[in-house]
Amino acid sequence: MYKLFIKPIFFLFDPETIHKLVFFYLKIPGIKYILKLFLNYKNSKLETKYLGLHFKNPVGLAAGLDKDAEVYNSIGACGFSFVEIGTVTPKAQPGNSKPRLFRLKKNKALINRMGFNNKGVEYTARKLKQKNHDILIGANIGKNKITPNKDAILDYEICFKALYDLVDYFVINVSSPNTPNLRELQSKKPLTKLLLHLTELRSKQKIYRPILLKIAPDLNNKELDDIISIVKESKIDGIVATNTTIERKDLSYTETEIENFGAGGLSGEPVKKRSTEV
Repeated sequence: MYKLFIKPIFFLFDPETIHKLVFFYLKIPGIKYILKLFLNYKNSKLETKYLGLHFKNPVGLAAGLDKDAEVYNSIGACGFSFVEIGTVTPKAQPGNSKPRLFRLKKNKALINRMGFNNKGVEYTARKLKQKNHDILIGANIGKNKITPNKDAILDYEICFKALYDLVDYFVINVSSPNTPNLRELQSKKPLTKLLLHLTELRSKQKIYRPILLKIAPDLNNKELDDIISIVKESKIDGIVATNTTIERKDLSYTETEIENFGAGGLSGEPVKKRSTEV
């Protein structure tokens, strides 16, 4: 049904337009119960425990779709065991100028340069208080575009504190290619400082929330070794491997077409091999 009828219609329109249309329908009162009736599947063989959390199955929705925690209840009814909201920043920001999302149909891929467009952590916190589903929620947090890297640690602290009692785990995003200079925070000194600060904040809380680090697939082996040592030193709980790539290798498009897509992170089939290697 989807491949034969729905997808061809969707692909006639700009992807952000379709994104908004889908969200419109996911917000319809009662839609969650209809989705749950047809799509929610449970089997005890799929259940697993990880990071001290109980997952009803190993399939979840990554950050980037439900940025502002607006439709996670409906998404949960589709069978996912967890939804990662965000990336959330302290202040609302519009993100990069449009167009900023492109389909690469020949490669089963996307290029996006959204730029952490979101309505800010206070808005997200209000939405998370409306949770009425048993789905696990992760919070992917980042810094505002206008915040210099030397002050980035405060942006992460603001989001961390505001969402701590509302989510099940955190993902620290320092690897998006669409916020200027953000990936510099993956360097050993600033990253160690950031993660140690967040684990210190966690130690003062009554409830333990797992902290994971989202890394880029474009790191070399030396940089990955640094990441491993940082994880050990900071005692965070895991790694999300990986974010999108800035590489454009082996795409089924001409150089001119690739240039026309412009900057941004490439996701999908082309990054699968490198992401798995990482």
